[in-house]
Amino acid sequence: MDTDSHSNNLVKNTTHKVVLPFYIYSSASFFISTVFLFFSVSAFTQHFFHPQILAITHMMALGWGTMVILGASHQLVPVLIEGKLYSITLAYLSFVFAAAGIPLLVYGFYVFDMGWPAQLGGLTILISILLFVINVGVSVTESKVHNVHAFFVFTAALWLLITVIIGVLLVFNFTHSFLSKNSTEYLPLHAHLGIAGWFLLLVIGVGSRLIPMFLISKYSNEKLLWIIYCLINAALLTFIGLFLYWPHTAFLFIPVLAILLALFLFAYYCYRSFKERIRKQVDAPMKTSLLSVVMMIVPFLLLFIIVAWLMLDTLNIHVVIAYGFVIFFGWLTSIILGMTFKTLPFIVWNKIYRHISGAGKTPSPKDLFANRIFGAMIPVYLLGFVLFVAGICAVNIFLMNFAAVLLMITAFLYNWNVLKVLLHKPVKP
Repeated sequence: MDTDSHSNNLVKNTTHKVVLPFYIYSSASFFISTVFLFFSVSAFTQHFFHPQILAITHMMALGWGTMVILGASHQLVPVLIEGKLYSITLAYLSFVFAAAGIPLLVYGFYVFDMGWPAQLGGLTILISILLFVINVGVSVTESKVHNVHAFFVFTAALWLLITVIIGVLLVFNFTHSFLSKNSTEYLPLHAHLGIAGWFLLLVIGVGSRLIPMFLISKYSNEKLLWIIYCLINAALLTFIGLFLYWPHTAFLFIPVLAILLALFLFAYYCYRSFKERIRKQVDAPMKTSLLSVVMMIVPFLLLFIIVAWLMLDTLNIHVVIAYGFVIFFGWLTSIILGMTFKTLPFIVWNKIYRHISGAGKTPSPKDLFANRIFGAMIPVYLLGFVLFVAGICAVNIFLMNFAAVLLMITAFLYNWNVLKVLLHKPVKP
């Protein structure tokens, strides 16, 4: 059994017509985000609540990260539950509402006008996420298989819904002031429910299934995954309670330490999967995905430092900005760069060769993207990422400008390779 045949499970249920628009939108969003980054470098020397930083953050979080995850989830949920996606129509509508709402919201942040464009954008995104939660929830409920991976995905979807609801309330609160505090004071709650509740839970839930599958690994430990699941959700609930009733106390270390423990346990899970793999050769996209597991620990170590500074009634703004940058341009970007070329080629391959795969020799899914482009993209990305973080910490605009160019090149190479996959012409067997 090889990786290709083993992973064809990825493409047996949801039509590519639902999934591919999410990938395309996400790819374009990544490039646009890097262009925004290049023209907004000076903002990263100021406060983290700068309008341009808010716009880039939401473009990366929603347009880049969330859109590709929504697309992949519509493909992967049927695999995880060994059943069908409840509604293709809801999947289409989820894309349409999100695609329309994200530019409106990002524009509102960029010009810092929380009027009707931002409000309408927030509401349409909320509708999109609500449709996604319903689709996933009914799919999981109607399935006879209820494994830990499905619980991760559905719980992550619920946290995403809560995150978006809070975000929409904060947008409206700028103009109507119905909350007890200023909108900026709720930002840590909004941000961390999204980071740990949506992205972290989802990545671990899906990654714990895909990483052993792509490595063709014999390792499995559902008990360990349930411990990770409980640690993250307990940390989130504890954080909500502390944020609302005992902010700026030493107890904030509790949820941070619980998250860090969960991350180290997941890293151990991935390490065991790697050690017990059947195929010894690991391709570049898989190496990049494994690197992201290490990178996901870095921002939470920074968060530990930030909490320590809060206890001392002081805070380094540049470390806070670096923390956000590491999450969206580091951990999330690295796993998407890797996993895109482990999932997208199978989806496109299935669209083109599904009916003729037994008639003769056909290209392998991994032949649909260019390894040389991928091989050039990763070092450029890593150099750009490291230099931009160094530029933030050193408050060096020249360094950040140079790094932003490297990240734009990364996004260009990524889009080039994605288009190469999408435009693949069938080869006659």
